[in-house]
Amino acid sequence: MTETKNLKAQSSLSKKAYEAPSQLSSPSSSKGVIVNQLCLGQPLVLSNGTVLKNRIVKSAMSDSLGDGAGNPTEAQTRLYERWAEGGMALSIIGEVQIDARFPEKPGNLVLGEHSDIDALRQLTSRGSVNGAHIWPQIGHAGALSHVPVCSKPKGPSELNIGDLNTAEMSLAEVQKLPETYAKAADIAKLAGFTGIQIHAGHGFLLSQFLSPLFNHRSDEYGGSVKGRSRIIVEIITKVRQAVGPVFPIGIKVNTSDLLEGGLTQEDALEVIGILDGTSVDLIELSGGTYFPGAKSSSDSVSSGPYFVDFAAKARQVTSTPLIATGGFKARYEAVESLNSGAIDMVGVARATILNPSLANEWLSGIGDPVFPRFESVVPGGITAWYSMLLTALGNDCEQRFSLDLPTAIREYEARDASRTIKWKAAFSI
Repeated sequence: MTETKNLKAQSSLSKKAYEAPSQLSSPSSSKGVIVNQLCLGQPLVLSNGTVLKNRIVKSAMSDSLGDGAGNPTEAQTRLYERWAEGGMALSIIGEVQIDARFPEKPGNLVLGEHSDIDALRQLTSRGSVNGAHIWPQIGHAGALSHVPVCSKPKGPSELNIGDLNTAEMSLAEVQKLPETYAKAADIAKLAGFTGIQIHAGHGFLLSQFLSPLFNHRSDEYGGSVKGRSRIIVEIITKVRQAVGPVFPIGIKVNTSDLLEGGLTQEDALEVIGILDGTSVDLIELSGGTYFPGAKSSSDSVSSGPYFVDFAAKARQVTSTPLIATGGFKARYEAVESLNSGAIDMVGVARATILNPSLANEWLSGIGDPVFPRFESVVPGGITAWYSMLLTALGNDCEQRFSLDLPTAIREYEARDASRTIKWKAAFSI
């Protein structure tokens, strides 16, 4: 880890790639428009020499397009191929599980002994055309594991809050996590992924360790921010040993849990300072948690990017390149955020569902997506609607997509129920 961190400090090319573009012209001038286009299209060179061809990332979403046994389908492979063809520098596959006993959904991929390496290689080969990178977001759902698969989820601490009922992981189970993450990362590399992202956001297991709302441990993995971060540092160290010094490792962290008693922005800045002492190559900033009943930040009605202001503060405690994800709906927002110097890449998610060629269009100076407006919103309806539209994209039939929210929920839940049966059979749960 020290060797890799020294490489980060010594690489003048990498440092230049993520310095703030402080001398760029104003977006209001014609000259400024040209410079801004170059800013979106400027490659980012990570400290290990990895080149991301532009500044646009398809951020992780739970596409729920696995086959129900932890492997990719043709629809999922085609979906990531379309994003690569559409100009993305990097696409991140959401919710790729390290332990089949604790999935977020039964449509997740799993990197483990049951993995179909040939199918994964098809996914990575087609998802990396046109110079794109494709990374799995490796994680463990912990307390938020899909209950029909995992009847008794486990997290950092025992919790019984409303519908959230969680057993505490033993010390031995916690100490085994670094090895399990490292094995998943090694399989990812074998399968042709061009990097990995460790998921420590949105209320899943590593996010739970960081959060004082979820983590009440009295051992070395609880207490202070440093203690709550310990397992993440150990995981990064073990993963780095497994994949070597030049394979990219990213991480996604919350800027805040957006929950009373959860991770605060002050805590999050301390976490980022700790991450700066590790070998991570790219930090993605997001926020919120899928705590039962909590509102997702992605369903926010507020306008504009959510986490760029926080990123400006994070700049003061890390030299690692930063992505902000959430709230980017227009090209000018991406350009202004990059030009502010607060971030190095723009993470977009739902906008790329509405237009899988969004990156190419933004790089050409056009193409803001038109977001749908729903007359009435039912819990889970928007997520289900976008998830079913992802399925249509993967089957190249989005032009015929016409589901309303209630129908989207019914089809989404029926698919999960069918895959739950297959998942439990495949993994003997």
